[in-house]
This record gives sequence, C-alpha cells and structure tokens, in this order.
Amino acid sequence: MESDERSPLLQAQNGHAQYADRRLSKVRQQDEEASSIIKSHVTVEEQELKGSTVGERLPYNDYTTIDWLHDLVKDSYRLRFIHGRKGLRYQLANLFDDASGWIAAALIGTLTACVAFVVDIAAALLSDYKTGYCTKNPLLNREACCQGKTPLLDVTSEVGVDCAAFHEWSDSYAPRFAIYVAFALAFGIISSSATMMTKRSLPAASPGTGDKNQFGGPPQPVVSGKSMYMAAGSGIPEIKTILSGFVIPNFLDFKVLFVKAFGAIFAVSTGMCLGKEGPFVHISTCIGYLVARQFPKYRDNGRKMREILSAACASGLSVAFGAPIGGVLFSYEEISTYFPRKVLWRAFLCSLFAAMVLKALNPTGTGKLVLFETHYGTSYSPVHYLIFVVLGVAGGIFGGLFCKLNFIWSKWFRSFSVIKNYPVFEVFLVVLATALLQYPNPLTREPGDMIIKNLLVDCRNDASLGSWVCRHEAPDSTDHGSYVGFLVYGTLTKLVLTIITFGIKVPSGVIIPALDAGALFGRLVGQYVGGISPGIFAMVGAAAFLAGVSRMTISLCVIMFELTGELEYIVPHMIAILVAKWVADSLGKESVYDLAQAVLGHPFLDADHAMRTVQKEAVLAEELIPPKQTMDEITVVVPSSNKVPRSVLEQKLEQLKARGLMDAGLVLVQNGSMLQGYIAEGELEFGLTELGQVYDADAEVRLLGDAEEGEFDMSHFVDRTPITVCSKAPMEYVLELFGKLGLRHLMLTEEGTGQLVGVIIKKRLVAYLDNLHG
Repeated sequence: MESDERSPLLQAQNGHAQYADRRLSKVRQQDEEASSIIKSHVTVEEQELKGSTVGERLPYNDYTTIDWLHDLVKDSYRLRFIHGRKGLRYQLANLFDDASGWIAAALIGTLTACVAFVVDIAAALLSDYKTGYCTKNPLLNREACCQGKTPLLDVTSEVGVDCAAFHEWSDSYAPRFAIYVAFALAFGIISSSATMMTKRSLPAASPGTGDKNQFGGPPQPVVSGKSMYMAAGSGIPEIKTILSGFVIPNFLDFKVLFVKAFGAIFAVSTGMCLGKEGPFVHISTCIGYLVARQFPKYRDNGRKMREILSAACASGLSVAFGAPIGGVLFSYEEISTYFPRKVLWRAFLCSLFAAMVLKALNPTGTGKLVLFETHYGTSYSPVHYLIFVVLGVAGGIFGGLFCKLNFIWSKWFRSFSVIKNYPVFEVFLVVLATALLQYPNPLTREPGDMIIKNLLVDCRNDASLGSWVCRHEAPDSTDHGSYVGFLVYGTLTKLVLTIITFGIKVPSGVIIPALDAGALFGRLVGQYVGGISPGIFAMVGAAAFLAGVSRMTISLCVIMFELTGELEYIVPHMIAILVAKWVADSLGKESVYDLAQAVLGHPFLDADHAMRTVQKEAVLAEELIPPKQTMDEITVVVPSSNKVPRSVLEQKLEQLKARGLMDAGLVLVQNGSMLQGYIAEGELEFGLTELGQVYDADAEVRLLGDAEEGEFDMSHFVDRTPITVCSKAPMEYVLELFGKLGLRHLMLTEEGTGQLVGVIIKKRLVAYLDNLHG
C-alpha cells in the first residue's frame, strides 16, 4: 500500500500546539472540539485514547506491519465520538458513517466492471490482430466481426474461412506465421516496457544480522532495500501479504492500476501462457484502495482499510469469470486472512455490482455473464467417477510439478545477470518460444480463454458441428490420430511454457493457463471414453489442474459452475478438485501463490501451515528470545523520575535503524526489568524529530507518568499494556496470538518473577518459521 497510509495522528500539521489543544478540547463545545482536529497533531478520539493505556500509533514504516488491536480500539473511540453527538448534522453524519461501507463496496464493484470491460474488449481486439483484421470495422475483434459464426481452424488453411468479413494478413502459412510472431513480440515488449515504469525500491523484508544468526542461518549483512516491479505478475501474493497486516508502499497507487490494466491488455494479446484473471484481482484491489481513501474511517485505520480491500478482491474475480459468488468465496478462501461476517456481506454487494455492471456493458456480445456456457444434455454414471478421480490425480501431479519446477526455474534462470538486469529481454525470449511452439498447434494458437471455449464444445450440438474440434472427433474423420497428437502436444506445451512464463515482468496470472492444460488433458481422456461428451472431461480436467496449482477447493467448484452454467456436474468437480488437492499437497504443501511469496521475499505469516510445523517441534516461546546484544539495544531502563535523556533515545533509535527490521521498538522497564510499556520505532522517530524540534538536544523526555507544563512529553506514544506471555509457554500460544489477534509485538516474561526477558516482533516469528520450513 502507499507509504502515506497512516493513522489520524498525522492529519494535523501544527507542531507543539498539540498539548495545549488537548487540554482545551476537554472544555470546548462540540464545534470547538471538532476544530481541534485541525490544530492538533492528534485527532480528538486519539486524544481520548491517550487516557487509556493502549498508546497512540503514528504512520507505519514502509514494509512493516499494522497493529490490528490498536486499530480496533481506535475505531471504537471514533465511533463513540461520532455517535455521542446530538443534533441533525451529527445524525446525518452517523447515517453516512454507517452506510459508507456499502457505498464504497458499490462504487468499487462498478468501477472494477468498467475497467474490466475496457481490458476485455482491447485484449480480444489486439489478439486477433496477430492473424488479421475486420474489413467492416478494424475496431471489431474476429468474433464480433463474424457475428457469432464459428471459425474453422485448420493447420493448412486460413483461420476463419467461413467469415469473409475477417481478412487475414496472408494466404500462405509461412507469412501468417511470421506476422503472428512479430505482433506477439511487439505486444510483449510494449507490456514489459510499461511494467518497468512501476519499479520501486523497498526496504528489505529480511531480518537484520543478529536476528538471522540466532536461528542458525549464515551471517548476512543488513539489506538496505530491494527493487520490485509493482505491476508485474498477478499481484495476488502481494495482496495476501497486505491483507495479512503488512504494508507494501505504492503497490495500490493509481499509476500501478493504470499500468496493470494497460500491460495486461498487451500481455494477454501475445498469446503467452498467462491470463488476466490474477491482474483483475490486483486491479480491483487498487480501485478498492483508491475509493476507500475517500472515506476517513478507512483512510485512517489500517484494519478497516483491509476490510474493504478484502471485499474489493471479490469483484476482481467476479468480472474475470462472470462468477460473483465464486469471487466472494475466492476472497475468503484464498486471499484474506481476516474475513468477518460484515466483510462477507460487503464483498457480496461489491461482487454483485461488478457482475451487474459488466453484464450491462456486455463485453462478450452474448448478453450473458457465463463465459463458457455449455449444454451437454447428458448425465454421468457411477462408472465415470473413476475417470474423474484419474483427472484429479493428473491435476494434482501437474500442480505439484508446476509449483516445484517454477520455483526452481525462477531461482535458477532469473539469477543470470542478463535476465535479472534486463527483464524485457526475458519477456522477449518467452514470447518467442511461446509463439514458435504454440502457433503450429491449432488448439493452442488462440488466446487462453478461446482455447477453453473450443475444448468445452459439445459436438452433438448442431451449432458446433462445424468447429475444428468436432470435425476431427467425427466418426468418419481420417485425421483423428494427428488430432490426438495435438492434444498431447498441447498439454505438454502448456506445462512447460507456464513454468517459464509465470513470474516474468508483465501483468500475468496462472489461472487461465492451468485451465487450458486441464481442458486439453481432459479432452484427450474423453477420446477413449464412449457414451458421453468429451467436453465434460475437458471441463472437469480444467478444474482439477487449477486446483493442483492454486489449491482452491470450494471457491473453485462454484467458479466452474458459474463459468459453464452446468449445475449437473458439481459432484464431478468436487471429486476431481479434492483428489487434485490431496495429490498436490502430497508433493508440496505450498500453492503457487505461497511459493511466489517466497521467491519475491514478501513477509507473510500463514498461521494454518505454520501451526503444523510448530506442532512437530515441541518448542517453547523462549526459543524466540532475542540475543543479549539485541535486548540491550532495545531496552530502556526508566528511572523513578519517568524521564530519560534525549540523547539516550536518539542513540537507541540509531541502533534500531541499524538492525534493519523497520518495525522494531523500545521496551521500557523499571524496578529490575519489570515491564512498563513499549514504544515502536515509528512513534519514537516522529517524537524525536517532529515534536522535539522545539526542545534542546540535552532535554529530558518523559516516557511514563503525567507530564507537567513545558515538558518534552512522549508518554502518549507508549503502549502501556502490551500483550505478554510467559517464556515457558508453548510456541503454539505465540503463533495463535500473532495469527488470531494480528499482533505487532509480544512481550516474554520470566516464569515466577514476571520480569521481562524478551520481545518478539512479527518478522522475528516469520524468520523463525522460515528457518523451520527450510
């Protein structure tokens, strides 16, 4: 998220007037109290929060964590401030505040559908430019130009010989091939070049030297930062990181939104093994962030912001597949870490508006949301359950192999300096390989969504008898052997090309390539099963292969139903998806998105997976006690005066920065290491540099107790009640506290005495779990 995502504590800009205004606000009337928000460093509800022992929060550092508990309490003060006022103006304000979540959800869904409409229309048009153009209107894609006629695909003849309005670039195979490759390369370079414009340097997510050594890793210098292309990839791994409580600055900017949509158009048009479904989730989240920023309750609260972002994710998949219910379940199952009931309702509304607006815009020209509508008209029998299990096993093997091989490929191939330093060159090579391998096969020559549409066709439907697939599956076909070869070749090609494509520096997703590979394999299996349409196995195989890659279950089953309109085949989908997940999990627990997070180096705490690892180790919380040097650096012994020299805090701040953790802090102790509070690095730096401007360099800073007039007071930044746990507690306690409560820090106390012995921040726990996993 943007680096300016911040708490209300920075909304005001007028220096030391904070303290006088805080006192005056207690006796002012309502209007005067409202005006103090502008005149003070802190909002009124934050001033009231000072009276509690929770402590105030300032802007979070880049690539750090939000404080879920503090944001919860801060929102409670905001609600009490709003609902505790009388008068018509405040009643209207209350109504708007209550409705703002629903208003934001509706706006997000509407705007997401509008962007998806433009991307869908443009991508379909540019994809067809690789083969020809519409003579009636060059701005029409082939399907619109041919007015619903079915193109006849053939290796030796033109694409679309039954559509005179669509003109091919050449009548000869070789020139058509060359022009196809040239257009694909040009589109790939344009997409990748646009993506390069979103390069940002971020702080390092890895721990500092002392923390790394603690868990047995080799000594490493503190990394000052890393580069990231914000618009590259699907964006789903980063969004999962954000929704788990971390902050990625600039990731949801308007510039990233624009480049993501623009780059996705050209990336999909290349014909590479990628899709726009993942980028749509990123696009919808960007829209959600930009819309939510217009509402103070979301802009000023990281926890509330993530609630609306979870709802926004649902609209992304809703417009990608025309699957509004599946989009909601996808956000719940795959993306969100925190998903309470009110988020479910707002996600439902957001997805609904996205679907309604997209249907009205009608980018497919069919007037329907269902992308691949099928009417097989026949049911399956119990004997076919075995075939569905086979498809599930194949999907699990495909998914497991893909995740492992893509991880290995990403680590190896992208370690070469020429690839690492020139990402556009990698895109050029991948596009070239893709075009050369896919064009000779008429089944893989089309864009990814058209491949699925062609493979799900029911050849017993009179309207489909003229399709290339049905002509080669006809009983009197003399070329059935080569057709089976194309299916085998297509399946293997999709596996190889998807492995080398996922992770390149263009907007791209893995959903459509996985569906393509599964549909090809399922259609191949269907050639040897009689009495039932092969399209059914293509449909079930597509779901199985995607389940193996993404490990989605319930949401995927609903998406496949909404995608095809075939309610009859829910049970086959359930069988294949579950078997695929079991087989893929046996090969590796991580999905493609989990591995992408590891490759990209984003911090992420997956409590469910981590708990299984922790339960096998039987370790205690004391395992995470920092080294003595670290504890000495982060501990401040506060004398009985409750004041500490400014120079001591400045020295401690420099030591915190040197550790490279970005979201560490100082722990305050008195009377023999008895815990008194905690002040985070961001609050400490703000207090010393901003509030401390009017004080001398040798001034003393009050950290505890009540301040007197004129004192350098930073006590209102101290969390007086940090969560504590005994160092002898099982590690499962620590993981549950961080996972369920969303803690930024956890204090460890000594058994029996209650004295402080350690501090755990979220990244320390993540580093420890990564070491166990490795």
